[in-house]
Amino acid sequence: MYKRGLVQVWSLEQPEWHCKIDEGSAGLVASCWSPDGRHILNTTEFHLRITVWSLCTKSVSYIKYPKACQQGISFTKDGRYMALAERRDCKDYISLFVCSDWQLLRHFETDTQDLAGIEWGPNGCVLAAWDSCLEYKILLYSLDGRLLSTYSAYEWSLGIKAIAWSPSSQFLAIGSYDEKVRILNHVTWKMITEFGHPTTINNPKIVVYKETEKSQNLEMENLPFPPTRAAASSLFSTESKYEVVSSPVSLQTLKPLTDRPNPKIGIGVLAFSPDNCFLATRNDNIPNAVWIWDIQKLKLFVVLEHLSAVRSFQWDPQQARLAVCTGRSQVYLWSPAGCVSVQVPAEGDFQILSLCWHRSGDSMALLSKDQLCLCYLENEGVK
Repeated sequence: MYKRGLVQVWSLEQPEWHCKIDEGSAGLVASCWSPDGRHILNTTEFHLRITVWSLCTKSVSYIKYPKACQQGISFTKDGRYMALAERRDCKDYISLFVCSDWQLLRHFETDTQDLAGIEWGPNGCVLAAWDSCLEYKILLYSLDGRLLSTYSAYEWSLGIKAIAWSPSSQFLAIGSYDEKVRILNHVTWKMITEFGHPTTINNPKIVVYKETEKSQNLEMENLPFPPTRAAASSLFSTESKYEVVSSPVSLQTLKPLTDRPNPKIGIGVLAFSPDNCFLATRNDNIPNAVWIWDIQKLKLFVVLEHLSAVRSFQWDPQQARLAVCTGRSQVYLWSPAGCVSVQVPAEGDFQILSLCWHRSGDSMALLSKDQLCLCYLENEGVK
């Protein structure tokens, strides 16, 4: 509860155990778990410090100078180390901590004008740090703080918007404001290919799925009067499905407002599938489309175009299955076998704004503004 500076914790296994953390006058702007689930990291107002609270020993540690940026904290996948972006004396630094006792392991300055974010590779050996959008620069550091490589694609234009590591740590995908994704390899940290996002798909080998909808045909005379709530809602509901359209296909574009901050242009979201075979991207000025790239062949594989702007997408942690939401009451699922639109059976207008898979891959949470829906997927062979 940010306004009150409070964090509350409950135990699912021991209902009688609970905890309350009060930051008091220092305030609270962010809170997160440590990977071991035994510590909570609270960031105070104005990013003056990070307070590390131990749920086991009730001890408290303080980390000074955290930087207010896009992604200032990153943990290694095994949970052993934490990297923290810092700002001291008008310069950017990165500190590496051991998560078991929060001791400082390394502290080094970065060659950035305004550090925007940091992210560990899945193997925990390489840390990527990138500059603000005003300068195209990404730096790659080893665990001991050595600079392994620096990459810059161009100058004098808006630069990096988002990055994503492949699960094997072999590729680093960089989404830029020039509407392209660049793939770096882990051996030389040089670019091996770049993916453009044109507004027209001309290649007949690329499958384009387009969402269409139609009103449900109901016989009015068979409806009870007054109609039940389910019957009344179905009167105005529409049925959504995907259709394969033949090339050439012109995608809906959005003209960015260049006189305002954070223009809707460039690659804002990208994510690799867990098997390393596919990369999903969203070009913010073609907001209704999800682009799925074949990483083995390094070319475009599928485009999904929706009736509304894509809000969020996430891969199934166990297989190449992508879930997409667009702020409507449907969740969209794609796999190499095909794609489907699924209506959420909730009362009223349940607008899905974001989603999150369970790590087992057999369920997901669908989130609206003030509601949550748990969705369970049947496994193959289950009738």
